Amino acid sequence: MLAKRTSKNQVTLPKAIVQSAGEADYYDVTVQDGKIVLTPVRLQQADAVRAKLQELGITQDDVDDAVTWARKGA
Repeated sequence: MLAKRTSKNQVTLPKAIVQSAGEADYYDVTVQDGKIVLTPVRLQQADAVRAKLQELGITQDDVDDAVTWARKGA
């Protein structure tokens, strides 16, 4: 299949390719033997961390406070 790079370096992935590889919002981009390789990145681990933080009742303010505290020692 053919995909065109725009003047802003954007490429639209053909629907059949996305369906075959599995849909993802993010792709890891590498170059192997002169070829551009896109690997779908699934963010389920991040989703699991967010769910655990919510389950524990940890808020963004708690995280900000922890980062501030940790940086004081640096």
